[in-house]
Amino acid sequence: MAKIEPLGAVRERVLETLRQDIIAGRMGPGDRLVERELAERFGVSRVPVREAIRALVAEGFVLFETPRRTVVRRLTPTDVKELFELREALEVYAAGLAASRATPQALTELRELLESAASATAVGDAEAITDVNTRFHDRILALAGNNLLISVMEPVDGRLRWLTRQNEEWPQLLTEHRDLYDAIASGDPERARAHALAHVQANYRSTVHHLFGAHFEHPSA
Repeated sequence: MAKIEPLGAVRERVLETLRQDIIAGRMGPGDRLVERELAERFGVSRVPVREAIRALVAEGFVLFETPRRTVVRRLTPTDVKELFELREALEVYAAGLAASRATPQALTELRELLESAASATAVGDAEAITDVNTRFHDRILALAGNNLLISVMEPVDGRLRWLTRQNEEWPQLLTEHRDLYDAIASGDPERARAHALAHVQANYRSTVHHLFGAHFEHPSA
């Protein structure tokens, strides 16, 4: 007899897959999410699909254009600016804390992530690059040792990964992450904060250029 998957587990499976499809660009801005089609795709009822879509709305990935039409959001310059303002405030702070608290084992883990990022960059694997770069930043947040900081970042983590995927200056990202690692490994919080700030600002410029083809003022302006 086949094991029945709990409704909550089905919802999470559908949600995670759709979220990753959006982050990876397999579903683009303006693409529709149709309950019936998605239910058929996943081989489930419409209930977990409906719940997953509502979660994606709450996370900022999709929106209800009308009561019967749900689409992937088009990020606006304001969306990008606000997310990078948050990144600048929190990630710069986290880098300073990480520099003062990182252990040799933690630094080894960061180096291993950089090696994975280098391998993915060498072959141009966009999805792998996005994944490992996200884990690199997540590890720095963990090294900061501030649970409240992590909880503040968690609700927007998916959208930040979505933005990271927009920046295709992969060799430059790798260089910036190596510089950030060196700053954290130095144990100098001020140096780490400076490199984190430069990284966020460069990422903002690249993302805006990729999405909108123009330069907007920096979010701290």
